[in-house]
Amino acid sequence: MIVQDTFLKKLRSAFNLNIYEVKIWTALLSKGVASAGELSDISNVPRSRSYDVLESLEKRGFVLMKLGKPIKYIAVKPEEIFLREKKRLMDDAELQVSQLEVVEKTDLFRELQLLFNNGIEHVDIANISGSLKGRSNVYNHLITLINDSKKSVNLVTTGAGLVRKYDKLKESIKKAAKRGVAIRVVTQVTPENRVMVDELSKIAKIKNSPINSRFCTVDNEQALFMTNDDKSVHEAYDNALWIKSPYFVNSLNLMFSNLWK
Repeated sequence: MIVQDTFLKKLRSAFNLNIYEVKIWTALLSKGVASAGELSDISNVPRSRSYDVLESLEKRGFVLMKLGKPIKYIAVKPEEIFLREKKRLMDDAELQVSQLEVVEKTDLFRELQLLFNNGIEHVDIANISGSLKGRSNVYNHLITLINDSKKSVNLVTTGAGLVRKYDKLKESIKKAAKRGVAIRVVTQVTPENRVMVDELSKIAKIKNSPINSRFCTVDNEQALFMTNDDKSVHEAYDNALWIKSPYFVNSLNLMFSNLWK
C-alpha cells in the first residue's frame, strides 16, 4: 500500500498520532480486517512494534480486536472516529478551562498578578516591546490589545489580511465599539472581503486604500507592526513587533491620519 507522506503528516497532526500509529491505521483502513503481521508487512512497520501500536490504537478507539484465533483487528468507520475525537477534544478543553477558572480564584493567581504589577512598575515604558513569531501568536496579541483598548483602535491591513482577521477579531472589535472605543480600519476593499467590510462598517469606520502595509495602534500608547509582506510569507513565519511607546505610536498615527485623508 502506497500512501503519500503529506497525507500521513496531515493525519498525524489532526489525530495526534505517531508515524507508526498512522501507518498501521491507514493500512487497516485499506484492508478492513487484518492481523498484526499483515499490517506490519503492508505498512513497513517493524513486526515487533505492530502489537503495541495496535494496542494503542485500540485504546483510542481507532480499531477493534476481532474475537477468535488467530487474532485480527477490525477498522472502525472514520466518521465514528471523527465524532469520538471531537467529543474527546471538547471534553478535554472544558476540563482545562474549568481548572483555569478555579486557579483564577485562588491566591496563586493573585500572586502572579502581584509579581507582574510590581515588576512592570520598574520598567521604563520606552523599553516595553517584544517580538511575536507565527501569525497565530500575532493575532492573539492583537486580540489582547483590542480587548484592553479604552479610546481608539487604528488598524491597517491588506485585503487578504482582512479576510483572515475578520473571524478572529470581530467579537473583540464589537465589544470595544460597545465600550465607546473609536475603531477605524484602512484596507483594500475587494470582492473577496466585501461582505466582511459591510459587516464591520456597522461598528467601525472603514477607508479603502491600496496600501500594502499591516499595523495597529491602540490608545496612542501601543502598536503592533507586522514586518513581512503577507503575500510572500508562510503564516508560521509571520512576525510582528509590539511596542509600547507613545512617541513611536504617535509617528504611526500620523501615517494613519495621512492614509485616512
